[in-house]
Amino acid sequence: MPPPGSQPPHRLPWIAGASIAALVSAFVAAFLGESGYAPLGLSDPGAVVRVGIGLVRLVADASAAITLGSLAFAAFFTSPRESGGIAPDGFAAVRAAGAAAWVWAVAAVLMMPFEMADGTGHPLRRVLSPDAFTGLFSAMYEPTAWAITAGVALVVAVGARTTLRWRPALGLTALAAFALLPPAVVGHSASNAGHDFGTNAIVLHVLAAALWMGLLAAVIAHLRRGGAHRELVLRRYRRFAGVSWLVLAVSGLVDALVLMPLSDLGRTAFGVLVLAKIVLLVLLGACGSWVRRRSPAPVVLLSAELSIMLVSVGVSMGMAQTPPPNLLDRGVSSSEVILGYDLPGPPSAWGFLSAWRFDLVLGLAVVVLAGLYVAGVRRLRRRGDEWPAGRTAAWLAGCATVLVATSSGLGVYSSGVFSVHMLMHMVLNMLAPVLLVLGGPITLALRALPTAGRGNPHGAREVLLAVVHSPVARAVAHPAIATVLFVGSFYALYFTPLFENAMSEHWAHELMNVHFVLVGYLYYWTVIGVDPAPKPLPHLGRLGMVFAVMPFHAFFGVIVMGMNDVIAENFYRTLDLPWAQDLLADQKLGGGIAWAAGEAPLVVVLIALLTQWYRHDARVARRADRSGDEELAAYNAMLAKLAERR
Repeated sequence: MPPPGSQPPHRLPWIAGASIAALVSAFVAAFLGESGYAPLGLSDPGAVVRVGIGLVRLVADASAAITLGSLAFAAFFTSPRESGGIAPDGFAAVRAAGAAAWVWAVAAVLMMPFEMADGTGHPLRRVLSPDAFTGLFSAMYEPTAWAITAGVALVVAVGARTTLRWRPALGLTALAAFALLPPAVVGHSASNAGHDFGTNAIVLHVLAAALWMGLLAAVIAHLRRGGAHRELVLRRYRRFAGVSWLVLAVSGLVDALVLMPLSDLGRTAFGVLVLAKIVLLVLLGACGSWVRRRSPAPVVLLSAELSIMLVSVGVSMGMAQTPPPNLLDRGVSSSEVILGYDLPGPPSAWGFLSAWRFDLVLGLAVVVLAGLYVAGVRRLRRRGDEWPAGRTAAWLAGCATVLVATSSGLGVYSSGVFSVHMLMHMVLNMLAPVLLVLGGPITLALRALPTAGRGNPHGAREVLLAVVHSPVARAVAHPAIATVLFVGSFYALYFTPLFENAMSEHWAHELMNVHFVLVGYLYYWTVIGVDPAPKPLPHLGRLGMVFAVMPFHAFFGVIVMGMNDVIAENFYRTLDLPWAQDLLADQKLGGGIAWAAGEAPLVVVLIALLTQWYRHDARVARRADRSGDEELAAYNAMLAKLAERR
């Protein structure tokens, strides 16, 4: 036991790391002084704002990581009871998450006035006046983002206080992950040229960093308590840490290249901080490799790893307060400011083929999903099980369709040309989901993934089952709700200001594309899905769903073609594309695309549904014939026995 009043040895590294993180953030604020605000045309808001904003954000980010990591630990690293309740190890992690969520919510509220002062160059007391606070809150993105985070963190804190079952803890984990994103998508990475890459990269970076750091803290706490499944917990953590390190390295590199040229690495204040993060990331990789190979005293080594993470967080706080070099470059066009890049010219077949810009969210997602699907098929075949080649072809074709729609010239031009956007919408919403649901990914995953075993923490198979059979999944996959979402999205998006607002912000544009794919998948899952739907319908009911949506898509296309007002006109005029002046003609073309391209996939769906119906009836008939033959044979055998007795 350590001497009274002293800290246990395994606490010293991460306490030192937290202290260094705070010192780094404070040093950057003091070192920059007015030089951090003058290039942006702002006055110095004072030392209280310069130092306070970094320290408060450090508390907010650390508590957010502990919240998310503790909830993830309870969901994926502890064994739920047979009744679905949380085990003692999971209960302790959920309670720790609840306490951290309260701190997170308070820190997020405090960040609102600090962001107002930092973004305007005014002292803190000035922005705290009611009139100034209200005006700045409605005019600035950052305070609104922190308000959303504070509200969601408060929900997580209350939920963690009352949660006693495993499935709600899984839902709180997803909610905590969402709460991390609003401040991330309105920071430096969302500004100026290349912000489409920067925003996507920072989303991946923030999620991976918070999950890794929070999960590491939860694992250390679990080992200190002497919790169960020590070896399994460490094995899962090491696997997760390896993936997180790779995500951090790639996303951090992309984000750094967006914010500064390589020539500024080590030459500017921002470049020095980037260089420091690279060194810390290398140290994290080396420390993680050492833990995986040796780990004679896991708690001590894991604590050292956590201390390096905390120092890295402090460097990140310094980067958030330092204007990146590319942010100060004013020589950019309107389309670069709004879209993140310049369009090479009018849309053309060659432009669609040559203008590739990889989507780090949907593009990366379908590449990973395609790889996992192929790995699942190979696992089935290695153990002698068969999997239809047609399903594999359908899934890979669906993934390739999403990749082309979001990362090729089709995705590049869709951000600035309405007709191309409508074509991409049809592909993501009408074509790709048809191919994906015909792949039967849920059935494949349930057959390929191993079971966790009795008494062990739930694995990927158990989590997938919990998600598919959750009340939320049953609700959104209900045929009526799926149909309303599928059809209503067109009218709610394009005939309200929602479309223009979504196109103006890259994160909203990305969310819109994800919505297209998910809503289409839900609808087609209930109609022609190979995987059993939560609310299965007879084939006649599915046929009715297909016929029900056909008029609505055609009617939408006709309305757009007949409109005299340009949808999202302010957005398209702001782009100032010299070759795209007749916006109304382009909109009419988009309406025609919606009409024609919307009907063709539904015809394919109708053919697939009728084929499934025919095969189902044929199987039923064969079973009936076999049953009839058996009954006839039994009847003849009975008559033969009666004849023998006579």
